[in-house]
Amino acid sequence: MIYLDNAATTRIDDDVLAEMTPFLKENFGNPQSQHSYGRAVANAVTAARDKIAELLSCRSEEIYFVSGGTEAGNTALKGVCAERGKGHLIVSAIEHPALLESAEDMQKHGFEATFLNPDGNGRISPESVAAAIRKDTVFCAVMAANNETGVIQPVEEIGGICRARGVFYYADCVQSACTRALPVEYCDALGFSAHKFYGPKGAGALYVKSGSKISRLISGGRQEHGLRGGTVNTAAVIGLAKAFELACRERESAAAYLSGLRDKFVSRVLSEIDGTHINGGGHILPSHANISFDGCEGENILFYLDLNGIAVSTGSACSAGAVTPSRALMAAGLSESRAKSAVRFTFGKYNNFEEVDKTVEVLKRAVAAIRNK
Repeated sequence: MIYLDNAATTRIDDDVLAEMTPFLKENFGNPQSQHSYGRAVANAVTAARDKIAELLSCRSEEIYFVSGGTEAGNTALKGVCAERGKGHLIVSAIEHPALLESAEDMQKHGFEATFLNPDGNGRISPESVAAAIRKDTVFCAVMAANNETGVIQPVEEIGGICRARGVFYYADCVQSACTRALPVEYCDALGFSAHKFYGPKGAGALYVKSGSKISRLISGGRQEHGLRGGTVNTAAVIGLAKAFELACRERESAAAYLSGLRDKFVSRVLSEIDGTHINGGGHILPSHANISFDGCEGENILFYLDLNGIAVSTGSACSAGAVTPSRALMAAGLSESRAKSAVRFTFGKYNNFEEVDKTVEVLKRAVAAIRNK
């Protein structure tokens, strides 16, 4: 099996699993408990929080453990809305549904929302953000890099604009955390998820700048400094910290390796298969290649590759099975037919160049078979 859907999720790293295992068996206490079992686990959770804060160059009390990127985005947007009570939201049209649907939820509660379209390369311009800000704007979300195309967004400039205008800025860093430094100094909040960089599913972190006014999304106990109720998933948190440590350590080498895989793949596809088009331009994550194939449905290519032992995606994993074309690609101005013919190939550290060559050969057969039907 050739797995080229690393933007959806990744295989857990052996070192990460080894770090987690004792907290599934021997050190199984509740970190809120006052006895020795609880204290030992609480100390491990604190160490994990401290490690992530150190890697992000922020304070430990600014790190909150959540279940992943979806919860991080929901908490940031809805938490600001709950704190402010009313106002205007800016959300890019290429955001993950966690942000888009959260904004739509808040519209039902009296908030107004502006959804910003990207340019033809899939990039949100800082100028469009500046133009959209109103006197009552309370929140802005523009992701660090798009999950479908991999297009890297100008978060530093957008963050600077929002800070100067007093607008809370959230950056979804789920896709970029593996190969790019996280822009903590430009954000009021950002989120990332362990399973995108060889950690466990169900574990993520939300950074919230000290002094930011944000209400909790999940009520219950006083866990996570009172922002998120619920018993901490200790093993997952330990895995998150270890996976993030490895990702930060290997960031440069990983980016170089993934670029090599992706660039060879793209070069071969564009030169050996007629009627192919790269979606997204400018700076793109080294792991991503979003390609449209004239005369094909992306779903049909996916099924053909799957039958031949190759896993890819037609877009966001959270939108799998949808019959409508990609919202992100349509927002960038692509035609419906081109958006529907798009396939996302995302590479990870367990892929190799032999798999690239095999995938191209199978892909050539797939496109020819579909076009000749």
